[in-house]
Amino acid sequence: MYRVSPLRRVSALLLAGLLVTQPLLAQKHGKRLAREEVSTLDEQWRSAILADDIAAMDKLLSDDYLGITGTGQAVTKLQQLDRMRSRSIALTRFDVSDVKVKLVGAVAIVTSIANIDGMMDAKPTHGSFRSTRVYQKLANGAWKLTNFEATRVHNPRGQAAIEAASQVR
Repeated sequence: MYRVSPLRRVSALLLAGLLVTQPLLAQKHGKRLAREEVSTLDEQWRSAILADDIAAMDKLLSDDYLGITGTGQAVTKLQQLDRMRSRSIALTRFDVSDVKVKLVGAVAIVTSIANIDGMMDAKPTHGSFRSTRVYQKLANGAWKLTNFEATRVHNPRGQAAIEAASQVR
């Protein structure tokens, strides 16, 4: 009968544990890096809107981009870039809070609250909007913004209570 020493048994268990946890650690590290990358791109998107940086926006948006504005208008990538060129959207303030990034495979869903001031379609605009941005990781490894949707928050005081409650969790 062959007997395994306690030291070998412990060593084998430790090695098995490492083999199991190593892929999990790599996966968590990969998700953290993806979240950081998407967060950086999301900040570039916000900055591009504020600066009317059409070249940066062109790089950020996927060719099949579809956005739904706070007024309910659907816009393609070309239309969004044209809106920036014509200055039909010109924001002077675009503060973002309550940002959350959720990864689902090759898709990142970013939600936030934006407080904006500026002009939209030749009308002054200001207020709070809850928005969702969907980024997709392409085959070449680049993330692109594929969808956007904004909804006006009509009760900022009520929204502040919701935000405060979400911070407690």
